[in-house]
Amino acid sequence: MSKYTWASKKPLDELATLYEANITLNKSATSYFENAYIVLLGLDRENKKIAIKPVTKEEISLGYIPEEQQHNITVKSSYSRICNKLFLKEVSRLMNLEYVERHQAYKFNANWDKEEKALIIDLIKREV
Repeated sequence: MSKYTWASKKPLDELATLYEANITLNKSATSYFENAYIVLLGLDRENKKIAIKPVTKEEISLGYIPEEQQHNITVKSSYSRICNKLFLKEVSRLMNLEYVERHQAYKFNANWDKEEKALIIDLIKREV
């Protein structure tokens, strides 16, 4: 019997990478946004968490989400990206993140919250 554990192509953990102007989600985290038309971004300052909630085109058509709260998401086969420099500036102030180098990034664990129907990025659980 083989003693090898065969590697998987699919990342097991949801990861969010914060750049100065965007949030990039890995393939595992992206799976929750395949049907998203836009997303809502939320910041819990007290618990230091970001929520990203997918919104479908049908939900948008109901008209209850203000346009200024609608954020575009680009979904690719292996990642997705949400651009919002102003929001990320707020996050960087809260968490004392400094973007000194051009492509500097910070990785954080993320988990799907069934109750909130949102991906929650835990800003306390930073990946090294």
